[in-house]
Amino acid sequence: MSSIPSQYMLIASTVGVVFMGIMMMIVRAKSAKKPASVKKIIIPPIAMSTGACMFFNEYFQVPWPQVFEAVTAGLICSTVLIATSKFQIVDDKVYLKPSKAFFFILAGLLIVRTVVKVYLSGTFDLGELGGMFFILAFSMIAPWRVAMLIRFKKLEKQLHLQQD
Repeated sequence: MSSIPSQYMLIASTVGVVFMGIMMMIVRAKSAKKPASVKKIIIPPIAMSTGACMFFNEYFQVPWPQVFEAVTAGLICSTVLIATSKFQIVDDKVYLKPSKAFFFILAGLLIVRTVVKVYLSGTFDLGELGGMFFILAFSMIAPWRVAMLIRFKKLEKQLHLQQD
């Protein structure tokens, strides 16, 4: 597809993912200092879903068995994120409770993702591998955010009952 050698694309995409992971950690740390909201919870997966347009390009299309594997891996990883995302009520507002484990889990997921990506880069085309990792990430983020939304709404309801 491109005149850039695939090993350079692999390195560039890996550096990009590490950078995005670090940015996610920073954003997460800052967001814990502000009250949570439905908007803050649902916008990330909605914004990320636009990336699915990549599958219109044949280069990124993934065979169904690999789709199933990526979704399964994403769902498994989401359980860890769900377990470490808790809310708390502070000054009559709902906040995301900071978790030290979250940073280690995210760093661990980034390391595992990078190692697996480098390992699989010899087996799959880079575009297909990119598609698989998008599916994995979305399958991890969507259930995590749904669980967060459910927990947030329960705490918000509890808060309103306390105020009445």
